[in-house]
Amino acid sequence: MIKDYFLNNIETAIKKAIEENKLGEMKEYKRGTLATERPKNSDFGDFAINISSLARYARMAPIQIANAIVSYINQDDNEYTVIGGFINFKTGEKLLKQTVKEIFEKDKNYGKPENVKTEKIILEYVSANPTGPFHIGHGRWAAMGSVLANLLKFYGHDVYQEFYINDAGSQIQKLGNSLKIRIQQELGEDVDFPTDEAERKNYYPGEYLIPVAKKYLETHNGLPDDIQNLCDFAKEYEEQVQRNLLEKFRVHFDKFYSELSLHKSGKVDECVQKLKNSGKIYQKDGADWFKSSDFGDDQDRVIKKADGSNTYLTADIAYHIDKLERGFDRMINIWGADHHGYVARVKASIEALGYNPDKLEVLLGQLVNLVINGNEVRMGKRKNMVTLEDLIDEVGVDATRFWMSMRNIDTTLDFDIELAKTNSDENPVFYVQYAHARACSILRNVIEEKINSGTGEKTPAPMSKEELAQLINSYNDETILPTIDTAKKLILKLEEYKSMIKNSAETRQVYTICRYVQELASEFHSFYNANRVISEDKSLMKSRLALVIAVKKVLNNALDILAVTAPERM
Repeated sequence: MIKDYFLNNIETAIKKAIEENKLGEMKEYKRGTLATERPKNSDFGDFAINISSLARYARMAPIQIANAIVSYINQDDNEYTVIGGFINFKTGEKLLKQTVKEIFEKDKNYGKPENVKTEKIILEYVSANPTGPFHIGHGRWAAMGSVLANLLKFYGHDVYQEFYINDAGSQIQKLGNSLKIRIQQELGEDVDFPTDEAERKNYYPGEYLIPVAKKYLETHNGLPDDIQNLCDFAKEYEEQVQRNLLEKFRVHFDKFYSELSLHKSGKVDECVQKLKNSGKIYQKDGADWFKSSDFGDDQDRVIKKADGSNTYLTADIAYHIDKLERGFDRMINIWGADHHGYVARVKASIEALGYNPDKLEVLLGQLVNLVINGNEVRMGKRKNMVTLEDLIDEVGVDATRFWMSMRNIDTTLDFDIELAKTNSDENPVFYVQYAHARACSILRNVIEEKINSGTGEKTPAPMSKEELAQLINSYNDETILPTIDTAKKLILKLEEYKSMIKNSAETRQVYTICRYVQELASEFHSFYNANRVISEDKSLMKSRLALVIAVKKVLNNALDILAVTAPERM
């Protein structure tokens, strides 16, 4: 990366200056002390380093330190200048050409880091109850989780995606009882859900169970004797609905892990017994309490109630231990912000059972607000726009995925329905996709014959298909030279892709990819508006086409990680 190249040159020069006793009383320098930044005024340089922090060791004025350091740098065709306590760096043509060449050579692997420590990661997200349609909050976790999986895989990690099915609690009984009422209604019985609010909480009164009831009656004559049959039927039906929507939403899971199977396997009881054997369980008021406060939790937690039933935590302990026993180096979970207090108790259980709690990372996500015509609409108030499927049908998969991913996970997302549907520069996903389509259009135009409206004769194409194919598949160092001045910002933005990928993967942030492609699209549109790409000057045209191809490649790669299509025509 260019900024790393600049920083490495500065740090190497500091070492040399110290050896030559040119930095006053400074006797040593620890690499990593300084960092690059972007100058507020781009005229000063592409990158800058503030070396003022070295003044207290050198006992010299910052400007003297900076000048001493720069004197030990082989500037090549780059430019180093000193302004106060800053050393500023302007990228030369050689590094700019190398960037474009690297994009051509690495193609799909451009930005993929080398020699990084990779891990076997299990990424768990969505993990909704199989009791009804996904709401738009689930959509955010689905989009962000799948993008994170794509990003970590590109980075080099071995990523396993898992959906934990919460199918062992009382909610499944509620589902079966609710389906029973819907079936009775289909059979013509005068029955309905309770109107009393307290009683109504024991049912799922949503109309989504009506088609489930119809489906059940296609193969069954009336109600079964055992309500469990209805529980199982409804659960399987809703699970399939969820899986179908995830596939439509371009979200892939390697496994759908049933909580019920965890109980049946005996792993839940096994974990409880291990905690008891190690003295980490005590009884109070007839319940079993886990000494989670001994491991960083703010209080102890019940894992088995006085009536003998398990709490949600009990199965979660067993589930996370099961993940570790399957050999994963790291567990990453995406949970809603309401699970904030839950993180410490799960980590406590991992540590209590002899594992490293730092192997668990939890990303806590904020909610999604729907915005329609500038007004926020609370979920549940707009009957025809409360589910993820409704949203996808309204704005499309691409827009839904992009919008769901384009804000930091710990920030509430305002999803503007009307804007997401528009074909305008104000719609971020359209803006980015249009940049890719524009690049494709330029490449088509350069090999297409034109009809002269005045004479009706064909004008030869500026370049043959073979010439363009050769340009797309290879890069000559001299190709980019004629257009450096007008393309520098664009090339630097292309080069930034590498650091963006690295930082995004290491911080588990995917919104940075959305932000990056918007910025790259902006630079490309600016470049296109300021430069005539197809011209009679063939050398200039080739150089600018090389940049168009480079932009197309990088946009395509980034959109591929986002699982958003890169259209060739719009």
